[in-house]
Amino acid sequence: MVNVVLCGGSGTRLWPISRENLPKQFLKMFDNESLYQMTLKRNSKVCDKGCIISNASQFFLALDQFEEIKDDVKYKEFKAVVEPFGRNTAGAIAFGAFLNDDILFVTPSDHKIDANEKYYEAIKKAEKFAKEGYLVVFGIKPKYPETGYGYIETDGENVIKFHEKPDLQTAQEYIKSGNFYWNSGMFMFHSKTYLEELKKHAPEVYENAKNAIENAKIGEYIRILSEYMEKIPDISIDYAVMEKSKKIKFVELNVEWNDVGSFDALDKEFEKDENGNTKRDNLVAVNATNNFVFGKYKTIALSHVDDLIVVDTPSALLVTKKGKSQSVRDVVKLLKEKNPEIVKFGRKVYRPWGYYINLLEGEGYKVKMIKINPNKRLSLQKHFHRSEHWVVVSGTATIVKGDKKFILRPNESTYIPMGEIHRIENNGKIPVKIIEVQVGEYLGEDDIVRLEDDFGRDKEK
Repeated sequence: MVNVVLCGGSGTRLWPISRENLPKQFLKMFDNESLYQMTLKRNSKVCDKGCIISNASQFFLALDQFEEIKDDVKYKEFKAVVEPFGRNTAGAIAFGAFLNDDILFVTPSDHKIDANEKYYEAIKKAEKFAKEGYLVVFGIKPKYPETGYGYIETDGENVIKFHEKPDLQTAQEYIKSGNFYWNSGMFMFHSKTYLEELKKHAPEVYENAKNAIENAKIGEYIRILSEYMEKIPDISIDYAVMEKSKKIKFVELNVEWNDVGSFDALDKEFEKDENGNTKRDNLVAVNATNNFVFGKYKTIALSHVDDLIVVDTPSALLVTKKGKSQSVRDVVKLLKEKNPEIVKFGRKVYRPWGYYINLLEGEGYKVKMIKINPNKRLSLQKHFHRSEHWVVVSGTATIVKGDKKFILRPNESTYIPMGEIHRIENNGKIPVKIIEVQVGEYLGEDDIVRLEDDFGRDKEK
């Protein structure tokens, strides 16, 4: 069985802790593991193969986090597909189906699930249906009238109808009826069954996804080219196949499940103090009750406030009311117009070669800490609007500067004039850390001209 893990999504409802460069599935919020890593470990107990489908902007983060846990996820086969941009789940799952002639267990990468015995019993039941040629959808018995989820109306093992996210009154009626379940977004089927149903009900998705796979760049991973990706219709598996097929079976997941899709949902996962506030060492609360507080960077003090959501990060602060956290999407929409960089990036920005942290910024200058992983290097590049000073803090850095190539060790430095071609390489076995001081009238991340790049980038992303 193959676990096809969908790694796309930007997690905008969890801004500012979730950014486009580091969405919620890769955040290490629980026991220093990400939801993505927890997904791989949980499902590797029943799946002997893995196949991740990821957006280009997070792909190397997905690979790095897989490397961290690969000893606990001993697949006999592992494939990775990188999409230049997302085109929804119908096409993404088609990639997994074209690449794997097997039973596919399709899961999101950003759900928190208590993988108890009943979880694995449900998977075995679904596998039996899948072998019989059915498309299986998993549902969760609702505990409260949630308006942020789609619902599945069932009659035992048969699906009567899929329902869109309801209003509160409709959700309450669903709960009373007893035969409505939250749509978990998890599926199981044989790859051939899915492709047959996709070809029948959404032929444009099928044909264009097939062309994209056939013309992909194959190496350590499968890279889908933009000119083929953009032709795939932007449609979910629910609309493309599940709502039209006559081969659907339903399996209940009787487990603790949370899609962590909002701060109200995230609040349920953290311990509370005697007043219902999030239990945190850096929180001081006076006459304050039932507040969700997330942040570790400074002391947070609450006085005479109730039912708030307070989310603190080094670069942004969010304050809203409980029950209203779905509206964070509206905040993000406004920010994309006013300050798009703060939606894409936090203070720590991941790159294929490692990451950098913005330490300090002012008019005409910026200070970063740059970490380059072993056997990685930055692109060969130049800047038109800034010069840079580099000081090595740890490791041994190989520097390319113009037509010169030399070594820098801890506490040694160099200067890169504006317009000079340059690169940092780490040819050693430990990470290289460098303090970079930028000086110039424009310090935007798009002031990069890449001349060579190991990761296929031709501009800043």
